[in-house]
Amino acid sequence: MTTELLRIAGLNAWYGESHILHGVDLSVSRGEVVTLLGRNGAGRTTTMRAIVGLTGSRSGSIQVAGQETIKLAPHHIARLGVGYCPEERGIFASLSAEENLMLPPVVAPSGMSVEEIYAMFPNLKERAGSPGTRLSGGEQQMLAVARILRTGAQLLLLDEISEGLAPVIVQKLAEMILALKARGYTIVLVEQNFRFAAPLADRFYVMEHGRIVRQFRQSELEQNMGMLQEYLGV
Repeated sequence: MTTELLRIAGLNAWYGESHILHGVDLSVSRGEVVTLLGRNGAGRTTTMRAIVGLTGSRSGSIQVAGQETIKLAPHHIARLGVGYCPEERGIFASLSAEENLMLPPVVAPSGMSVEEIYAMFPNLKERAGSPGTRLSGGEQQMLAVARILRTGAQLLLLDEISEGLAPVIVQKLAEMILALKARGYTIVLVEQNFRFAAPLADRFYVMEHGRIVRQFRQSELEQNMGMLQEYLGV
């Protein structure tokens, strides 16, 4: 039996006067990988930011492990085991790779140890003493994800992690997601790179103009390719 880790119902979100999300409904079960698909500006990143409380005002319901979070501050939401990896990565230039890794507080006892992280990301072990911005784009992306894994977060929100990276690095990120899924993590991906996301996700939601317009399972991917062509141009 699957249990829901994330349930969003009737979510509206604003940046200032701009009304971005219009009644978003979605759910994610424990251990699932779910991908939000859509064109730029469809509302996918805003949905991620709304989950962690980083939009302007928001209304509706966002439950994490059954707890309502719509009125909680971001630092309280993080302590429920939610980790957000933004598109801009947020690596600090003045800190070494290892200092960046150790920066966020541990929010739950289930976090990966530094040894486990270095086993999963051997490049980061080699670059532990390097300044954060001396790392390659791929290494910075791995560090941004690794930093969350140490905190004990079980729900990972990963925004455009493959963007601008070489195919060989993108393949490494795909292997990382499969390894994290095997460890029981729950992952929500926002991805422009459909070829990267397609084989990884258990389920897909398609967003358009701040709404969910379609959802389907991995097993239904083939029959939905025509629709995806229409919405995404894939």
